[in-house]
Amino acid sequence: MALTLPRLSGTRLAVAAAATAVLAVGAPAAYASLDDEAKSTSSSASSTAAASPVAASTVARGKPFTETRLFFGTERPDGGPAVTDKQFMAFIDKEVTPGFPDGLTIQNGRGQWRDSNGRIERERSYELILLYPTTEARKRDVQIEEIRSDYEKKFAQDSVARLDERTRVDF
Repeated sequence: MALTLPRLSGTRLAVAAAATAVLAVGAPAAYASLDDEAKSTSSSASSTAAASPVAASTVARGKPFTETRLFFGTERPDGGPAVTDKQFMAFIDKEVTPGFPDGLTIQNGRGQWRDSNGRIERERSYELILLYPTTEARKRDVQIEEIRSDYEKKFAQDSVARLDERTRVDF
């Protein structure tokens, strides 16, 4: 079986080569900021700097943290009244702030998802962003799952979406 490659014009070939070069040079810098906790910041930065001149200008700053984003809908599947700003902020004050007193971020949003009946639902929503040291991930996981469960029960929600990412944070 013969492999047939597409013919590339001079312009397309140049663009493909440039994209490959950017990916090859940019990859070490991008991954440098996601090093495991076990590696020290200084040894990681020096080994990355030796690998690439572009990476030398990218210093891994901050400490290993986990960023958790929770997405709260406001429409109720049972047709009841939507969750108000006042109700949501009272929930944050009572259920979230005590466990995350060092800070959090709330953003207003507009969401869309397919409900349990197969309908596309559009609704006003909130995005809650929590940052915490990666060393606290196990403890924080329990707290975050309680927040999700409490919101689902209190406001008759099908779910609260969750997104977790490892990052580095410097305050």
